[in-house]
Amino acid sequence: MADVTDIAFRKMLAKHGKTARNKNRVVFWTEFVSADGLCNPIGRKKLLPILKYSKEEKPIVAQVFGANPENMKTACEFIVGLGFDGIDINMGCPDKAVLKQGAGSALIKTPRLAREIIQAALSGIKSSGKDIPLSVKTRVGFNREEIDTWIPELLKEDISAITIHARTKKEMSKVPANWDYVKRVVAMVKRAGKNIPVIGNGDVQNIAEAEEKAKKYGCDGVMIGRGVFGNPEFFAATGEPAAEKKLKYLVEHAKLFEKTFRQKNKETKNFDVMKKHFKAYVHGFDGAKELRVKLMEAVNAKQVCEIVKKFKTLQTQIFDS
Repeated sequence: MADVTDIAFRKMLAKHGKTARNKNRVVFWTEFVSADGLCNPIGRKKLLPILKYSKEEKPIVAQVFGANPENMKTACEFIVGLGFDGIDINMGCPDKAVLKQGAGSALIKTPRLAREIIQAALSGIKSSGKDIPLSVKTRVGFNREEIDTWIPELLKEDISAITIHARTKKEMSKVPANWDYVKRVVAMVKRAGKNIPVIGNGDVQNIAEAEEKAKKYGCDGVMIGRGVFGNPEFFAATGEPAAEKKLKYLVEHAKLFEKTFRQKNKETKNFDVMKKHFKAYVHGFDGAKELRVKLMEAVNAKQVCEIVKKFKTLQTQIFDS
């Protein structure tokens, strides 16, 4: 997810959520990156921070979007060279700027182009001399559900996995995800005789729910987005951290963000981006709203630390209970 699931965020999840028991079951996806941008020298330099990762995050998949086959081929060839464990083409993003390019969920309306994009990506991977899997993340339709016409088009290509967001583009995230759609896609893949893992996506809030949905709807895996926000322990299945612990994680995350994206007084990602995480960390306890207001004034990790420290001093009763 753009400007959220960056390396700092993923490292927090890896450090506090990956365990000996689940390390081979947790796969990270990067923020999506523009294939067109990666084909431009200036754009590539600007986008490289999105493709930065640490060994602790592996296995990790690079997600890319675009509607130009030639650029998709070039971008995928470049991405393979960075050592990723897989590449995923985003054909589900509903963002207007992405749709304007004919990319993201707009490709649902142009299945022939979507297939050309997949073919180009596979060609780029092959040209690199290495062999890593290519997957597709998409929705069940654009303005309406169209599984029966859209998914078979994707299955005609040699993809290694498919992630289904259980809503249409039109629905955005305004309605509950309909996991019966995921079940239909699973059945469709089986009927097609394809050995392609199906990953379900939409509204999953914890590991227990993910496992229940995988079993109930027959999918091979579950992709989780917003459900992990504000909880670095998510994959360890320890439940929601207490307020004091969440504030500790907030400070740690802010420091890691700054260390990652500000070096030698050069900033590759503005600290304001970190503020997207504040609501996820700071909620559900007395004074949370007032604390968030204060935190929004912070311009660096030091100020975040000072604001949290002052709050904890004034609100000790929250953490003593």
